[in-house]
Amino acid sequence: MIVALMGGMGRLFDGSYAEYALLPEKNVFKIPDVAFNHLTMEEIIAVPETYFTAYGSISTLNLTKKDTLLVRGATSATGLTAMQLASAIGCKIIATSRSEDRFEKLKRYGADECIVDDGDLSSQVLSNKILELIGPKTLLDSLSLLEENGICCVTGVLGGIEYMDGFNPIKHLYNKYMTSFFSNFPTQEIIDEIFSFLVKNDIKPAIGKVYSSLEDIPKAHKLMESNNAQGKIIFRLI
Repeated sequence: MIVALMGGMGRLFDGSYAEYALLPEKNVFKIPDVAFNHLTMEEIIAVPETYFTAYGSISTLNLTKKDTLLVRGATSATGLTAMQLASAIGCKIIATSRSEDRFEKLKRYGADECIVDDGDLSSQVLSNKILELIGPKTLLDSLSLLEENGICCVTGVLGGIEYMDGFNPIKHLYNKYMTSFFSNFPTQEIIDEIFSFLVKNDIKPAIGKVYSSLEDIPKAHKLMESNNAQGKIIFRLI
């Protein structure tokens, strides 16, 4: 069984609804055998590209068990995934959500502390590592929450804004670091690492909803656009 990872699909180029697709060989990977002994088919399907993105982001943050990680946009599939990985590393995790109703699920996925996020957390929390999934909409606020020599990794744009006004790198990055992760450079080695990490730490992928008919595509789109899936949306047609 193989999987294709194509960073930018639906944003930089089209093709996700094509009946047939011609893919570069460098974007096609074998799912390691160890996965089939520990994960269901739905769980395997949920791994790419979310876990590649989360794994890359956590690695970019140089996360260790001594760190405090703030995840903004934690109820997204990538947010839940990142918390699972971070929890296995052993660091403290602070998760944000727009609603307290989601706190219970966040804690099940590894959050030690949950905060309602209204876009301004400047008086509520400090951390030395931040995974920014909301994007430019809250980035300046996130940078203000970083401790000295802390790192902020920008991986998502859940806030719907892709550009930021008023950013002053000299001011906002003083004694701080900002980086990003772009999931467009997968390798078989990393794919194998991810599945091995999941199996070793008994991590089950976050699944929001599983559909079994193409007729459910409109429902899936509405769920995705609502930002309420709280996990990967999957179509299993066989």
